Amino acid sequence: MTPVGHASPVGDQVWRDIWHDIWQDVVGTQPPPGQGSVLLTGLLALGLVVLPPAWQVSRHVVTIAHEGSHGVAALLSGRRLAGIRLHSDTSGLTVSKGRPTGPGMVVTAFAGYVGPALLGLGGALLLRERHALAVLWLAVLLLGLLVLQIRNFYGLYVVLVAGVAVVVVSWWGSDAVQSLAAYTGVWFLLLAAPRPVVELQQARRRGRARDSDADTLARLTRLPGLFWVGALLLVTVACLVVGARWLWSGA
Repeated sequence: MTPVGHASPVGDQVWRDIWHDIWQDVVGTQPPPGQGSVLLTGLLALGLVVLPPAWQVSRHVVTIAHEGSHGVAALLSGRRLAGIRLHSDTSGLTVSKGRPTGPGMVVTAFAGYVGPALLGLGGALLLRERHALAVLWLAVLLLGLLVLQIRNFYGLYVVLVAGVAVVVVSWWGSDAVQSLAAYTGVWFLLLAAPRPVVELQQARRRGRARDSDADTLARLTRLPGLFWVGALLLVTVACLVVGARWLWSGA
């Protein structure tokens, strides 16, 4: 009989086995799906970006990456993260505390729109090296860390749904399903990243985005907002080009 307050040896062994299996998935390699499958997953991801009904749903993934990137940049630049909120209209808000000006604030403001592209680029590098399961389990880790900073119910719901979906594929999916899911997710981040930047400039032209990241950067640096929109677009497109080459070469 296990004493009260002590973990069961059997339970400990089960958890050790689970963590061991996950670690082996992360450091192990998986066979590439082939160029035909890479092309197919790219087309599927493109459909999620260009088709309006699909984009209304899939854009939540971009928002998760966008706001999470603000949060990571804030922490890395020495700011204190106060919380993240995600809304049903696919908008979001990341609140951090620290100096209202300076390099840390510039990095934090810049990170949001480029975050999905950089995550996609990192995923493409892992896939080029045949680490499809590492992509999936790292996504689970990042979503798990993000949950700790969510400050509204809808945001919690969105992140948990995304996290559960990735866990199900990572743990129970077949090798083929896991590989296709990883490629589709990475393609989506790369292809989707430029679109919010374009939408941002469209909103700015209509005078509806005066508190956007680009305008915040303009106030912080005295460089015009259009310059920052161009810089954001350049980074996202560059990540798409490089990431696409890596995905294709790794197949």
